[in-house]
Amino acid sequence: MRARWILVLLLLLAGCSSGPTEDDGRITLRFQSLAWQQESVQVNKELVKEWNATHPDIKVEYVQGSWGSVHDQLLTSFEGGEAPDIIHDASDDLADFAYGGYLADLTDLLPARLKSDIPQRSWETATFGDGIHGVPFLQEPRVIVANATWLKESGVRIPTPERPWSWTEFRRITKELSGAGKYGVAWPLKDPVSATLNLSLSTGGQLFHRGADGKVTVRFEAGDEVMPRTVHDQVTTDRSASPTTLGSGGSDTLPGFFGGKYAMVPLGFSYRQQIVQQAPEGFDWQVLPAPAGADGLTQGVSPQTLSIAEDSPHRREAARFLDFLLRPENMVRLALGDWMLPTGTEALRDPALRTPEHDWATGTALAPHLRSAPAQSVRGYPEWKDKVATPAFQEYYSGAVGLGELRERLEDDGNLVLARYQR
Repeated sequence: MRARWILVLLLLLAGCSSGPTEDDGRITLRFQSLAWQQESVQVNKELVKEWNATHPDIKVEYVQGSWGSVHDQLLTSFEGGEAPDIIHDASDDLADFAYGGYLADLTDLLPARLKSDIPQRSWETATFGDGIHGVPFLQEPRVIVANATWLKESGVRIPTPERPWSWTEFRRITKELSGAGKYGVAWPLKDPVSATLNLSLSTGGQLFHRGADGKVTVRFEAGDEVMPRTVHDQVTTDRSASPTTLGSGGSDTLPGFFGGKYAMVPLGFSYRQQIVQQAPEGFDWQVLPAPAGADGLTQGVSPQTLSIAEDSPHRREAARFLDFLLRPENMVRLALGDWMLPTGTEALRDPALRTPEHDWATGTALAPHLRSAPAQSVRGYPEWKDKVATPAFQEYYSGAVGLGELRERLEDDGNLVLARYQR
């Protein structure tokens, strides 16, 4: 009888497991990827296939996710105990998951090789409290994509990473390039908050200030004003920036860019792929660095990350897969597939990422200037962004409100929102 009860207990325990082990004893890890471009999806699937071919004891199952729904989907899966073992996301989406205990602390799980290959400035994007809750592996600077023919014919100075434009020079040049129904620049600011905060690091902007008690307050200071004031003045005073693109996404501006309506468009580095695919034959374009301020070319980024679910029963095996996926040669493949930059120091040295073709070399030159986005570890940031900052910046850029009202809303209304998350 005792033996029968032991057998029943063992069967019950087996039934309560999350089912990561197959009948043949192999461990199965679910890897949810957010890759969406054809090249990127192909590279991710190839790497999973290569892992499975060389690790018969640990099978990785590729699961396709979506950037548009990842936050809500992950929250549901965490609360339901059905989260994938390995999670692809972005660092600015991790704070609430990390503080909520849903993501494993990777500090003691990752190999020394991987930890030393990625610079500390990148690790800071995925560090919450005392723990590392994601591996930052892909990043992209914001750059200016320019109509090269237009700029050459105008005779303006072409900036380089070594000699970038200042924000003042950038404003002056966009004014020189404008006229006759054409604009020097088109700002696609459907999501104005991320672009504003990240580019404002170049002028010493910080916006979020953490006190000795660990609480964060919003202060809109002189360094935070330069970038948004430049855009505001380009739109409302100089008429050098198109007012119709302020509510547009980056892709929406490309037809007008190709059609000669805008000389320049500030975009993420990965948009080069769309430009290569969509530009008319003979269209000459080039990548320029974003304007520099008192802090040079510094700008904030929220890298793509890979995390491990806290509830995964095979965290060490999942860390082994991450080590494989992010070997330097594989990180280069992932970067090329997404037209982005790897965070790894060794991968960044690869000649394929330093070629002048499609201005890869320009992006690589900007990599040392990338820092953690200002809002990276701020709890309540998504609500602050959606309810306070987005409408405030949109109204300021369009000229509906002035700088004083912008400051008041960001600080007064914003701090009321953040206070609810810091009690």
